[in-house]
Amino acid sequence: MESGLKKKYGLFTAIAMVVGIVIGSGVFFKAEAVLKATGGNMPMGIAAWLIVGLIMIVCSYTFATMATKYEKVNGVVDYAEMTVGKRYSYYVGWFIATIYTPTMTSVLTWVCARYTCVLLGWNITGGACMTISCFYLIASYAVNALSPILAGKFQVATTIIKLIPLLLMAVAGTIIGLTNGLTIQNFTHTAPFGSSAGGGLFASVVSVAFAYEGWIIATSINAELKNSKKNLPRALIWGSLIVVAVYVFYYIGLAGVVPTEVLMDNGQAGAKLAFQNIFGPIGGSLVFLFVIISCMGTLNGLMLGCTRGVYALAARGCGPAPKVFRQIDSATDMPCNSSILGLLFCGVWLLYFYGAMLAEHPWFGAFCFDTSELPIVTLYAGYIPIFIMLMVKEKDLNGLKRFLMPILAICGCIFMMIAACFAHGISVLYYCILFAVVLLIGTRFDPYRKRLKQKQR
Repeated sequence: MESGLKKKYGLFTAIAMVVGIVIGSGVFFKAEAVLKATGGNMPMGIAAWLIVGLIMIVCSYTFATMATKYEKVNGVVDYAEMTVGKRYSYYVGWFIATIYTPTMTSVLTWVCARYTCVLLGWNITGGACMTISCFYLIASYAVNALSPILAGKFQVATTIIKLIPLLLMAVAGTIIGLTNGLTIQNFTHTAPFGSSAGGGLFASVVSVAFAYEGWIIATSINAELKNSKKNLPRALIWGSLIVVAVYVFYYIGLAGVVPTEVLMDNGQAGAKLAFQNIFGPIGGSLVFLFVIISCMGTLNGLMLGCTRGVYALAARGCGPAPKVFRQIDSATDMPCNSSILGLLFCGVWLLYFYGAMLAEHPWFGAFCFDTSELPIVTLYAGYIPIFIMLMVKEKDLNGLKRFLMPILAICGCIFMMIAACFAHGISVLYYCILFAVVLLIGTRFDPYRKRLKQKQR
């Protein structure tokens, strides 16, 4: 049965989507990576969190401006269509459905499993961890596909839960660190600002980018959001501000309980050690359980976007078998066929992530790259034409919304692309080759290409 998606989510759920998708894994997963990239330089690490946070706020404000004007099926795809054109929006949607959201989701399943194994004292790269990853992937899919209302409530609940360990660390860690002098020590006994054997500011910015990524996926529910032209912009702006504030204060709190050298040496166990230093072995493990729930909330939000990826194309008559993938189940109000294909994409990228990043001997040779970071190269590149055409077309907007914020957003996008190229070097080329192959496959399902050929005849 075919029908439109119903309006079932409110403002609080939308804010929880933004906060919940972004916060949850990267702040724990990438904290030690940032320190390694900066050579233990805490001020440079804070600068990285603030820079990427500012870029996120500027971009979300610009998309919020578009959200007040355009409402169709899937936020960012809608904005691409209304500003640049239908054919461009198709390829943006194809990239999000086949690469961006599935890669993020597959990495998150491993992150959830990784912290579960850390809590249990198991190996994070062995068979047990990957088995748990698969379980989390299927469980998240089941919740979203069978009961979207339950998935929305779970998103709100986990957003509240995930703020507990972050705020506890921010407050308790800062107080303890200022009392015992560790905060001052971590911020002063560092490498010179701007230099690091680990890659410096650019490398730390790219690591931080993963912690901030995902907020754009919240726009995928705009067709299901009540009064979306008002509520989606509010959710994007308020959600972004909350995320930046929480991240920065958590990072400062972390500096108050664990020396930077210890965090860098302990890798995935660094966050657990920090909580145990404050709350003891039992209390620290309990709070760390909240961290795992936090990661699961992020996974839930990403899966919510995954299940709607192909549907956003099919609803426009694009992509593979539009009639099949735009069907909505009358009982669950979910695009079930789209959900199944989204799960398959996630499974493929999870297999790739293991072979490229975790296997003892990498499976793909030169084509092994970090799927938690490199898709940002094409994501931010894809934003730029949208921002440019917003300035060209929307003549009724004031100077702030039409010119200043889009220009700042474009500068931020270019900075993120340059940072990724500096941080990953030649791997960016191999990623771009794979990206081009996926887009080439997408041309097979591009209806606008077929219409252009017909006109030429």
